[in-house]
Amino acid sequence: MSATAERVRQLIEPLLTEPDLVLYDVEYTGGTLRVVLDRPGGVDMGSITAVTRAVSAALDEADIVPSSYTLEVSSPGLERPLRTPEHFAGAVGREVRIKLRPGIEGDRRLSGALTAADDATATVISADGGERVVRLDDITKANVHVDWSPPPKPGSKGTKSGGQRRPGAPEAPSSSDTPTSSDTPTSSDTPSEATP
Repeated sequence: MSATAERVRQLIEPLLTEPDLVLYDVEYTGGTLRVVLDRPGGVDMGSITAVTRAVSAALDEADIVPSSYTLEVSSPGLERPLRTPEHFAGAVGREVRIKLRPGIEGDRRLSGALTAADDATATVISADGGERVVRLDDITKANVHVDWSPPPKPGSKGTKSGGQRRPGAPEAPSSSDTPTSSDTPTSSDTPSEATP
């Protein structure tokens, strides 16, 4: 975190007076100051608006950003970035995608379940069961990953290629759940209106 971002963080944290509202991240790059808020269950627009006003006034008074800037206040979203040890610790148990810096042995791109994280490392188990421990200092980009693929179509048995059911996909209905011809009304079972 840059020195400016750290000074902004120290200025902002006391301004967050709403219950459970936390400062998730502060980033200052390219003339944009990003303030990211979080709360269990998500952050509403009213909270973002109130914090934007308070932060803007405090920054104008403190004058700690060295040049003109654009202030962005938002929530981290579902596929939140992971930049600090606290971010990684909070994402344990979630699916993640990680990109490592050049020169690191092995694949530079990882995806899988984040199973552990501490101040220096993160442990990821990939879909094939392989475990890899990476140093946080070697990570150039990381975020929580959400599977946005559509649910399986009825009758597809919830499979992806390879015949494995997608985690969380519903089971295909059994043959006892499928209507048979004896369950389907026929024209003799359906009352009809007499025509004059």
